[in-house]
Amino acid sequence: MAKTLERRDQCCLCGKTKEQVKKLIVGLHGAVCSDCIDLCNDILHNESDRGIPTSPTVVRPTTVASLASTVPKPKEIVQFLNGYVVGQEPAKRALSVAVYNHYKRINDKSDDEVELQKSNILMVGPTGSG
Repeated sequence: MAKTLERRDQCCLCGKTKEQVKKLIVGLHGAVCSDCIDLCNDILHNESDRGIPTSPTVVRPTTVASLASTVPKPKEIVQFLNGYVVGQEPAKRALSVAVYNHYKRINDKSDDEVELQKSNILMVGPTGSG
């Protein structure tokens, strides 16, 4: 019982006590202060004023040629991985070629009837190495 009273004596969003705010609105599982309510209200009004959509919109390139130009070469993928993975050069090389081939297959829509088997990549090493 003491824990529920403690949660009702302070705002569940900012942690301010009832002495630090104008009003504390208490609910079944916690309380929200008037400052947080005002802030949330401002955020909601600003979003509706700016016409921010409620659902995300997906923007896709219009042509296959534009997709092909954005696919990085295996060498570029390895350079990117070098920023995050220490060592493991053969694994980075194999992974970059697999990613590049995957994107090439996605971009090449001429043979829709050809089905490829799935292949998995298993990276083994000590925790934190990859």
